[in-house]
Amino acid sequence: MKEYLQASEVIDWQHPLVLELANKIASRYQTSTTIAKACFEWVRDEIYHSYDYQMNPVTCRASDVLKYKTGYCFAKSHLLAALLRANGIPSGFCYQRLSLNNNGEPYSLHGFNAVYLPEIAWYRVDARGNHQDVNAQFIPPKEQLAFKINFSEEAEFQNIFSEPISLVVEALQAHSTWDDMLLNLPDISLKMLDKYGIDLKNDAN
Repeated sequence: MKEYLQASEVIDWQHPLVLELANKIASRYQTSTTIAKACFEWVRDEIYHSYDYQMNPVTCRASDVLKYKTGYCFAKSHLLAALLRANGIPSGFCYQRLSLNNNGEPYSLHGFNAVYLPEIAWYRVDARGNHQDVNAQFIPPKEQLAFKINFSEEAEFQNIFSEPISLVVEALQAHSTWDDMLLNLPDISLKMLDKYGIDLKNDAN
């Protein structure tokens, strides 16, 4: 589990702001599962999704997501991982490929997290932020993510990465405004999965 607890340039959980919040959240709970749930709900509800709220800047590093209180789904997953790792809870990164308009092209990756819970092992959670059409929850062992797979070119990947994939980090770092990022969201076609070492979930389609 060591790789799922490490700090990095993007998952900078040793940053004072991240540590302060992680400790504050953990002080109210007794178990890793209740701490994980509280961290998830904090990121889901207190960090504003960049597209939903049309907020700048585009963030990537966990501490920047916390500083500016906004981020795309990928960035929110970076902060959640940082808060979890700061509390000694292993966490990783998961991705789906989704239709942006729910009707085929264009497609984009969607990022969320997996957290290791002692009672059930890996458990996936999606802190992108709820709204009228999204209701992601932390109710183990049942998973309740933000989105489901509906089209043949959409996909759910089974990998749990210890670091965000490079394509996502590069996209976030290359754009500074939410609307520019919206036009350049990262995507990996199903034909290119091997290049990134990505495996499809057996029940994805």
